[in-house]
Amino acid sequence: MVNELKNIEKISIKKFQDDLISWFKAEQRELPWRKDQDPYKVWVSEIMLQQTRVDTVIPYFNRFIEWFPTIEDLAEANDDKVLKAWEGLGYYSRVRNLHSAVKEVNEKYNGQVPNTPKEISSLKGVGPYTAGAILSIAYGIPEPAVDGNVMRVLSRILSIWEDIAKPSTRKVFENAVRQLISHDEPSEFNQALMELGALICTPTSPSCLLCPLREHCQGFHEGVETDLPVKSKKNSQRTVELAAVILKDASGRILIHKRPESGLLANLWEFPNVEIHQPFVLERGQIADLFHDSFDMDIQLEKGIGQIEHIFSHLIWNIRVYTGTISTDFQESIEWKFITLADIEEYAFPVSYHKILKLYQDYNKK
Repeated sequence: MVNELKNIEKISIKKFQDDLISWFKAEQRELPWRKDQDPYKVWVSEIMLQQTRVDTVIPYFNRFIEWFPTIEDLAEANDDKVLKAWEGLGYYSRVRNLHSAVKEVNEKYNGQVPNTPKEISSLKGVGPYTAGAILSIAYGIPEPAVDGNVMRVLSRILSIWEDIAKPSTRKVFENAVRQLISHDEPSEFNQALMELGALICTPTSPSCLLCPLREHCQGFHEGVETDLPVKSKKNSQRTVELAAVILKDASGRILIHKRPESGLLANLWEFPNVEIHQPFVLERGQIADLFHDSFDMDIQLEKGIGQIEHIFSHLIWNIRVYTGTISTDFQESIEWKFITLADIEEYAFPVSYHKILKLYQDYNKK
């Protein structure tokens, strides 16, 4: 921590703030959540932007706010509709936590997003970054909002060589922001740091010659800007082999299954699937036996129609896709439903199962 404090002393903080904020006011992108400083909209946008690109988020944000324009609307919405609005964005725990937290805000704070660090940080899914972003952007409170962009920018400007993959390193950057942040324009300051990281101070090939902070940047002057930030690699992803089946009953309806309430892709719908622990289980009869053992269902597999891959941050799904039929005595329940293809739009499915559906539809066009 001593190192970055020393490098802050080399900076004219007022000029640093002026250069950064002036650049932001001139160059900032027009984004839908910047049209006003509604704390609810800032909150939704920040949750959506976690681990997701801005261009991807824009249409989702617009639709989400159209469906749930206020905290009360989201608090009163049913889980399936909320998941449907989020469908395709991934990391579904984000929206489940948001939905839970919004209900608390609606009940406990009369629909007003809290404006103190203690209260806002107590909400489910609101970590230090999200709390700082809402407090600074919506309420003008000079709190740090340190995400990957901010750590990258400041690691270069202040020549910080701490490993940003370590959770403890965040405190180093939060302390730096507390010293650098503009108390007159904290909203613009924090957004400007994020924007600079997104547009100029990018992970590879930063555009240093276009950077408004070049004269303040220790990394640039030392010629080490491309060596920073220091970030250790995560553990490698685990590969899981699955078999999924588009199963029809006698009337041609398709069987879908609701995933458990907790864990990966909780409460989303899927086509019935089983994990293949033995990589050489390829015979359709063997796979049908796995379905019987796992779900006590009697199915007849017809054809293998292809394979899809879906990549998560921590694992890779290789899914072999089949068509088949199921016996007429299989009973529907809360977790198992027979639906028509036309009904499928009413249910929220993970991206991987949209890929399966497309594979099935393309196969039937042949």
